Amino acid sequence: MKIITISGLDGSGKSTQINLLKNYLESQNKRVFYFHAIQNSLAKKIIDFKNKYCLICRLSGKCKADQKKQEDSVTSANFFQIILRRIFLVIDIWRFKVLSNKLLNKNYDYILSDRYFYDSIINIYYLSKSKKTIPCEKFTKKPDIAIYLQSNPEIIMQRERKPEQGLQYLKDKNKLYDELAKRLDLKIINGDRDKNAIFEEIKTKIL
Repeated sequence: MKIITISGLDGSGKSTQINLLKNYLESQNKRVFYFHAIQNSLAKKIIDFKNKYCLICRLSGKCKADQKKQEDSVTSANFFQIILRRIFLVIDIWRFKVLSNKLLNKNYDYILSDRYFYDSIINIYYLSKSKKTIPCEKFTKKPDIAIYLQSNPEIIMQRERKPEQGLQYLKDKNKLYDELAKRLDLKIINGDRDKNAIFEEIKTKIL
């Protein structure tokens, strides 16, 4: 079983390429499991559980509003929140390893990951404003193929679906992604082209 991941800036087209790849592999009669590191995170599951069972949330909608505010504001965090993110990340990496073993036993051919843990690590780098190596990197299960969809922040901001955090946010994170891609030897693909051209190059990396 191969693990293929696509990382990159918000709005760079990761989800589009993952879906194209998933459809392609399934057309080749491959068993494919889609994984989203954020949607499957422990933090997201806790928020969903709270929204589902908290009486105040259900009656007032206050918690859901707070959740949306938290999701939209990813540009700052205090020391405690950063430590909590690191703890949750280590737990999520362990959960992913358990999941991978289960899927291997079920004879899956591929795990396709949108927003892999590398993206979570970048978020922590950005929020902590630290240039120090994050220990979580060494705990992360190394994918068979890790792709970095390198995109120009200014081009992303011209697209219809652009991040609300703005251009400077993308520029700052872009520097971090470039550094991480070099350090971890990710396969770099130009994400500023037509989605079909990008997909054709991705196929050459995985086949």
